[in-house]
Amino acid sequence: MQWPQNYSPLGPTASTLLAALPLLVLLGLLGARRVRAHVAALLALATALAPRIGPASAMVGIHTGGVWLAERLHAALGIKPPLGVLDISFYRDDFDKTGLHPQIKPSQIPFEVEGRHIVLVDDVLYTGRTVRGAMNELFDYGRPASISLAVLIDRGGRELPVAAQYVGAALEIPPGRMLVLDRDQNGKLRLKFDA
Repeated sequence: MQWPQNYSPLGPTASTLLAALPLLVLLGLLGARRVRAHVAALLALATALAPRIGPASAMVGIHTGGVWLAERLHAALGIKPPLGVLDISFYRDDFDKTGLHPQIKPSQIPFEVEGRHIVLVDDVLYTGRTVRGAMNELFDYGRPASISLAVLIDRGGRELPVAAQYVGAALEIPPGRMLVLDRDQNGKLRLKFDA
């Protein structure tokens, strides 16, 4: 069978991402050796999110890795409202133990939260405490119609009843190891274990 021009059996979002793959590699957003795993996880997220995106939808990334991931998803899905950014440093429940993070960035929510369907994006879902803090901060901006969570990696190990509705990949990570999304000076993203 001959596919019509501009048709992808994976859908329009997957087609757009696959067409952009060589450019992503050239721009250094994906390392050549990690292309398959990153693209599979990103495609899984974008494909699952695409039917949920509508005129009342908005996307918010959690500082820092969640923002980097949200930038890519936001562009790939063509979401109209500008991307929101949350730095939950003041909403963490371990603030008294860890102190203030040295690189606090202001949160930016450039749209009306009230009545919106928010897609909250983070890089790695672990205990659920970051997501809890992010939801608390979002409600300071208004009452959204709904909040859905999209993560690149779900590593298990929950301490709170938090679950992602959209997951790029589920991985088992040994307890005590921290998996983080890192971005080098060229903008290339990679997952790494934090020391």
